[in-house]
This record gives sequence, C-alpha cells and structure tokens, in this order.
Amino acid sequence: MSSSDGEIGLKNMTDKATYERLEKDVTAVKNDIAALTDQITDALNSFAGTATKQARRGYKQARANAESAVDDMSERGSAMMDAAHDAASSIEETLEEVITQRPLATVGLAIGLGFLIGATWRR
Repeated sequence: MSSSDGEIGLKNMTDKATYERLEKDVTAVKNDIAALTDQITDALNSFAGTATKQARRGYKQARANAESAVDDMSERGSAMMDAAHDAASSIEETLEEVITQRPLATVGLAIGLGFLIGATWRR
C-alpha cells in the first residue's frame, strides 16, 4: 500500500500544482481583461471627444457658410433693388420726354387705351 499512498501523494501534489498554475492563469486572464477594458474605455472616450470636436467644427463652419450666403443674398437683393429703381427712374424720364415732345400723340394714345380698357371691362 505504500506504493499506492505514494502515488496518491504524487497525484495530490500534481493536482495541487496544476490547480495553482490554473489559478495563476485565471488571475492573469482577469488582469488582462481589466487592462483591455481600460484601454477600450480610453479609446471610446478619445473617440467621443474627437467626434464632439468635429461636430462643433462642422456646426461652426455650417453657420459661417449660412451667414455668408445670407450676406451674399442681401447684397444681391440690394443690387437688384438699385437696378429696379434705376430702371423705374429711366422709364419715368423717358415718359416725361415723350410727353413734352409729343403732347397730342400722348393724349390720343391715353384716350385710345382708355377706350380699349373700357370696352374690355364691359364684357
């Protein structure tokens, strides 16, 4: 029996050494997972910070573009108003010249237009 007791003792020592080695391996894996979790958290925080910065930059750029477009449209609108005012002034001056140069023709034209408008209005 002494040989079987020795075998049991050797088996227990082997099992104990294996258990301790497995315990160390499990602890190492836990530590690796914890370190990996920290790295992933840092990477996600960095990514979120970068995304926030880019979103702010994009918002500022879009706002600047919109303000620029509004300014351009305002300038164009002002230029169009000036052009329309100049055209109206030009037409007014031309009408004044025609009326002073040909007053009878102007009166005849006004009477003819009035007659046409009145005839059209009746129908």
